[in-house]
Amino acid sequence: MALFQSGNPALSEKIFNRTAAEVSGETMTVRGTINKFGFLLLMVIAGAAFVWHQYYTKIALVDAQQSVGTYIMVGVFGGLICALAIIFKPNWAPYLSPAYGLLEGLFLGGISAVFNDAFQEKYPGIIPQAVGLTFGVAVVMFLLYNFRIIRATAKFRSIIISATMGIAVFYLITWVVSLFHVNVAFMYNSSPLGIGISIFVVAIAALNLILDFDMIERGADAGAPKFMEWYGAFGLLVTMVWLYLEILKLLARFAGNRR
Repeated sequence: MALFQSGNPALSEKIFNRTAAEVSGETMTVRGTINKFGFLLLMVIAGAAFVWHQYYTKIALVDAQQSVGTYIMVGVFGGLICALAIIFKPNWAPYLSPAYGLLEGLFLGGISAVFNDAFQEKYPGIIPQAVGLTFGVAVVMFLLYNFRIIRATAKFRSIIISATMGIAVFYLITWVVSLFHVNVAFMYNSSPLGIGISIFVVAIAALNLILDFDMIERGADAGAPKFMEWYGAFGLLVTMVWLYLEILKLLARFAGNRR
């Protein structure tokens, strides 16, 4: 039975089913998951604030970019290693999720500082707007889910999962062809097609939050083990990071159209 389905690979049916047999004592709750998600957000903010401070306290811009570049790479690869470890070993989530949050903070702080500096004249305030829109969209999605305005039906899950997989394949293909110096211009420019694609991806990322909320609620109802609260919080953070990056990219495209 497809009790648990999400476009987020971190929140899948197999993982929840696999851990269901490990229950011994306390079980997963929605409140516990949200509390742990809040803690992971603090880890992200701490990592991002550190890198942001490093970027803007360097004397030379070149030194700042090199320093931040190192943090970005550490965040990307360190976060990827932590994420894979958590996905394959969910019971490690209580220990690795905070590390993942901190590493994602290094990555997001570096990316945000670079974007903020690049669009300082053309689009000042791009980062606060991206952060505000990300949390605004998340709150709207939660309310739509909580009041059952949008329901995570089997058809809805199928459409969102298929769209998410399609986006992942599309991104992978564009990355591979770029290695052969094939420029996919609409992936980076501010053309109507590029903006349209960004809006579509933002919408799919936002709707993935509905699946994540549903997954967490179903996990709690099914009596998943307590450590799955950390796992659910980690999975929700993965979607939030993706949503923020896509919104930031979309705002950058809009900035490219400004004169």
